[in-house]
Amino acid sequence: MTSNSQSQGKNENSAIQGRPIILGEALFDQFPDGEAVLGGAPFNVAWHLKGLGASPLFISRIGKDGAGEKVRAAMQDWDMDLAGLQEDPNHPTGAVRITLDKGQPTFDIMPDQAYDHIDAGEARSVLAGAGDAGLLYHGTLILRSAAMRDGLDALLADNRLPIFVDINLRAPWWDPAHLPGLLERARWVKVNDDELAIITGSVPGRELADMARYVQTTHDIRLLIVTRGAKGAVAFDETGREFSVSPAPSGDATVDTVDTVGAGDAFSAMTITGLLNGWPIPVIMDKAQAFASRVCRLRGAVSLDPDFYPTS
Repeated sequence: MTSNSQSQGKNENSAIQGRPIILGEALFDQFPDGEAVLGGAPFNVAWHLKGLGASPLFISRIGKDGAGEKVRAAMQDWDMDLAGLQEDPNHPTGAVRITLDKGQPTFDIMPDQAYDHIDAGEARSVLAGAGDAGLLYHGTLILRSAAMRDGLDALLADNRLPIFVDINLRAPWWDPAHLPGLLERARWVKVNDDELAIITGSVPGRELADMARYVQTTHDIRLLIVTRGAKGAVAFDETGREFSVSPAPSGDATVDTVDTVGAGDAFSAMTITGLLNGWPIPVIMDKAQAFASRVCRLRGAVSLDPDFYPTS
């Protein structure tokens, strides 16, 4: 793993006191061979956080069906907090059909799933009883419905939590008009390089750093992380410093990589772990990149083996 900071000086990063609150979808990734793997970006992040030693509260909604029972059972087996897991008798547990081209996933996300109907009142009650909430993580898919956008507003009205926004633009389930409001209230943002180009309306040849700084300064984001696939990632902090990280050489990457489903979620989970523990940004970047690379060796996005997760 190689990292680089383009500025000198201390890389201070105060620890976030409290547990992470993860809001969003739990769903099954359905692969071409018929295998169904439990996932969803927020679910993956919550799962990884538990494996990494945190105590996440995952707020989501599942159907009253066999798939929902599997979600609940998996969370119980992983010793995750079930208080935020709602059950919906009228909508199915989420599903995504995945196709792979040279390891790169394409997603066909089913509409009107249980997670599109998270009850904001119930979520507020659970969050009020959660105690020491430290930060709120959410993505963009969970906000594809007006009801969920209103629900998030209601949730935040009672809780002034710092927010980590994970940009996942899945056509046709996002609207450019909704992005500025999400970015305005975010303290930390993760986005991949393709999505950064989309949200800035960039033209070919525009430098990544220019696009990132534009988004960061426009929306007053404390830390903006841009993931770049096999090229690693780069972070931009509020003081103007830039931190880059590249994957460590691993011989034949085509042999090591099983698929990249969930690599970004792994990066987010380790980043949140670093924020909770007050790690310097270069340490966060190194550990997040290493963990994301490790997850690329899995089929699917999470591991059922506690020993898979680094302890420090």
